[in-house]
Amino acid sequence: MHHLQLTNAAFEGRNSIYLLGAGDDAAPTTLVDTGIATPSVEAELRAALEDCGASFAAVDQILLTHWHHDHAGLAGRIQAESDATVHVHEADAPIVAQDPDAVASMEARQADYLDEWGMPADKQAELEDFLQTHDDLQGETADVTPLTDGDTVDLGYFEAEVVHLPGHAAGLAAYAFEYDGRREAFVGDAVLPKYTPNVGGADVRVDRPLQQYLDSLRRVESLALDRAWPGHRGPIFAPTERARDIAAHHDERTDRVVDVVRKRGPVSAWEVSAALFGDLRNIHVLHGPGEAFAHLDHLVHEGVLEATDDGYTLA
Repeated sequence: MHHLQLTNAAFEGRNSIYLLGAGDDAAPTTLVDTGIATPSVEAELRAALEDCGASFAAVDQILLTHWHHDHAGLAGRIQAESDATVHVHEADAPIVAQDPDAVASMEARQADYLDEWGMPADKQAELEDFLQTHDDLQGETADVTPLTDGDTVDLGYFEAEVVHLPGHAAGLAAYAFEYDGRREAFVGDAVLPKYTPNVGGADVRVDRPLQQYLDSLRRVESLALDRAWPGHRGPIFAPTERARDIAAHHDERTDRVVDVVRKRGPVSAWEVSAALFGDLRNIHVLHGPGEAFAHLDHLVHEGVLEATDDGYTLA
């Protein structure tokens, strides 16, 4: 396996792309994720593949961990040159395929949430400008082959099982496998070595985003992985412990949210975001209040808070 890292200035830093089976007639040439669809990143990926004895045209299949542009952006371009099969979980398949109805539905839901979260008009305009400026990152349309939880994908010397881990994205999926006595998985952004993956803003299609993400973290624990290969930075050598650390981080953040509501309530998700994260720019204008909403929504379902016309208050 080759671990390739690509520049990504738009989102969370360097993307990790994984190449398997290059130059091996007994295994399909497989890419796990692709990077954003910018000319510079495309050139980087082409050069990295060439160094490994591969090319866009040589790719047999692409496994996408989720729909976000920094993971799926170049899938359509690679498929156009190779006729590769593009796999992605069924929940994200319409977005990767750029189905007009699915995209319009997501955009409408996002617009509704921005109002519901109490985001000021100038910040909504700032966010809209950022998103329009970065529209090209999604790349060309791909013809996708949907996967569902429990499916397997042939990687030559072993099969990888699809493990649905919603939260950061509705269709985020890991590809888990056992090789040389070790249990490993390509986990995308389900678990990251440094950052805590955003929930709530990163994919507004996810209902009860924090609860779903906490359930996914517990599922990562149940996989008992020896090593995880994330979508950013380097490998995670203690995935179970990292999943527990992220869950503990969300517990601490929930306490902070309750404290903000206690001192300032009734408050909106935007006001809670400002208390937690301060002034935000670019994509974080969406991610900050989305994260705050995920925690507020979770606390409402747990009976700790109430959602009123004036904002969130203690129950």
